[in-house]
Amino acid sequence: MPDTKKPLRLLVTLQDLDLLIRESHDPERKGEEEDLGFELKNLETLQTARAKLAEQIGPRWLGFYERVAKRYGRAVVPVEGRVCLGCFVTLPTSIVPKKLEDSEISVCENCGRILYWL
Repeated sequence: MPDTKKPLRLLVTLQDLDLLIRESHDPERKGEEEDLGFELKNLETLQTARAKLAEQIGPRWLGFYERVAKRYGRAVVPVEGRVCLGCFVTLPTSIVPKKLEDSEISVCENCGRILYWL
């Protein structure tokens, strides 16, 4: 069942898991992580956690997230000072009040990425 109270937090967590999974497939990046003392083992555990998290998000936002992630790599980006840090375009003032609603997801009108405020 989708978590309607915290969908943005779930999407940020999903993006973090996707990044870990991608890094575990990249031999160069995996070597760098292991040199720092991080072991990128248990890929199956990460993929199981991702599947469980994806179920909580729901098909609408999960599909949107996956399309944007395929296009840009990072689907969820921060906003700092009304600037989308995905495309570096200043957001209109009409979108700024939405940052107060934790249960509402905002999308950049320029690049289409999912936004969260710092």
